[in-house]
Amino acid sequence: MDFALNEEQRAFQDMAAGFARDELAPHAREWDEDSIFPVPTMRKAAELGFGGIYVREDFGGSALSRLDAALIFEELARGCTSTAAYMSIHNMVAWIVDTFGTEAQRETYLARLCTMELLTSYCLTEPGSGSDAAALRTTAKADGDDYVLNGSKAFISGGGVSDLYAVMVRTGGEGPSGISCILVEKDTPGLSFGANEIKLGWKSQPTAQVNFTDCRVPKSNLVGEEGQGFKIAMSALDGGRVNIGACSLGAAQACLDHSLAYVQERKQFGKPIAEFQALQFRLADMATELEAARLLLHKAAAAVDAKSPDATRLAAMAKRLATDTGFKVVNEALQLHGGYGYLRDYPIERFFRDVRVHQILEGTNEIMRLIIARQLLKD
Repeated sequence: MDFALNEEQRAFQDMAAGFARDELAPHAREWDEDSIFPVPTMRKAAELGFGGIYVREDFGGSALSRLDAALIFEELARGCTSTAAYMSIHNMVAWIVDTFGTEAQRETYLARLCTMELLTSYCLTEPGSGSDAAALRTTAKADGDDYVLNGSKAFISGGGVSDLYAVMVRTGGEGPSGISCILVEKDTPGLSFGANEIKLGWKSQPTAQVNFTDCRVPKSNLVGEEGQGFKIAMSALDGGRVNIGACSLGAAQACLDHSLAYVQERKQFGKPIAEFQALQFRLADMATELEAARLLLHKAAAAVDAKSPDATRLAAMAKRLATDTGFKVVNEALQLHGGYGYLRDYPIERFFRDVRVHQILEGTNEIMRLIIARQLLKD
């Protein structure tokens, strides 16, 4: 049990930190205020290998581990949490194509996914099925050499902008066994998009409803086999939950760092507020809880890599703890900054808005508790 990072991990952690500092953080406020989707910047990140972090090397992937990815996303999120979170979703779809796709699908898409020439979206949630994902209603009916898709997906990151959509559809009967995964390209007739949602945070990435109206897709776009879609979706979410937890930790660590600097500069009652023991205790708790959440997240990442039987449970635990802790630490940082924390002149309020949704997406934290409890009771 070695808690130290190896030399290679420290190298790409430093590379991600440098990219976040130089390419993300200076622009994050503008992207947030003007709802700019920073595609050129993300393609710069892809040049460093961050577009296909755990994709195999034969089509340009970095072939790194889930733990490696957690280190990278934590650093990127310190620069711009919203942009880092979109990149985690893009990586999730690239992994689906690499792991479950045919050789023809891998050859068609993977190289361009790894460079982020093609951007991707993960389409599971629907207007009528959020937490109850297995109740999805979007259908794909076989018709000759094609599937014909009808239905809608909700809250889709990259919706309307992404080039490739990994869509969970119903090809069979009710329940998980009737779900399949199909790739749909942006310009496919019958594919349309709702208006860009106006959100509290995550403003550097578009979010829209994705609609299918007699949308005809070749059967060759089926990922895996019919009926395997729910398994694919849930496998992807194990890693996605680790990634979004890492993004929460990165945002929280950035806010803690800002707070440590602020309390040593800010003076009240004739001395820096860092000298007040009550604030020292608060800072100590923030740092301790972040470290605890980080350790669990890294353990979960290692379990996902190892395909451990308890990977899903650990990923749910880590996502729940990291996103709850991340939001709590960011909120504490805002309080430590007082009125200044509430102003856009400081980055705290942006981190606050961006991390709040992490407790909802990739499975709500209530669903994480349900996953954990079911596994405990089954064992």
